[in-house]
Amino acid sequence: MPMTAQMTQKFDAVNRPTENEKNEIVDFLYTHLEEYGDPKPAIKKAINYSVKEHASFGGFTLVIRDDKEITGVVVVNETGMEGYIPENILVYIATHSGHRGKGIGKRLMEDTINYAKGDIALHVEKDNPAKFLYEKYGFKNPYLEMRLKR
Repeated sequence: MPMTAQMTQKFDAVNRPTENEKNEIVDFLYTHLEEYGDPKPAIKKAINYSVKEHASFGGFTLVIRDDKEITGVVVVNETGMEGYIPENILVYIATHSGHRGKGIGKRLMEDTINYAKGDIALHVEKDNPAKFLYEKYGFKNPYLEMRLKR
């Protein structure tokens, strides 16, 4: 089906998803992020932050649908910082496993770049094939991330 038949929904602090829509988005990301995903509660928390259902700086969640089926999702959280830390972090991006190679990931990246105000950071595993898409849009890896888990 051509891309023009697909619809993009933007959820944010003004246009929040219903609980059913949110659960559908969580289930989609949990399934289609595959080995690069997180547990459902973590995914839901990122969506809640993006639409300011918790104390946060907000952000947005984009959902691409082909008729009623979700074909792609991106979740972006605003960080409240600028300059030393990017203003946005792209938390999740996924394309439906049955719709890959149709330009949906490209469309999600372009829409994300257009909607986000300021710089965008993302975390990607070194073996994730989506890394090449991110590099195509100008994402660079200037730092090695280190974490202290408690």
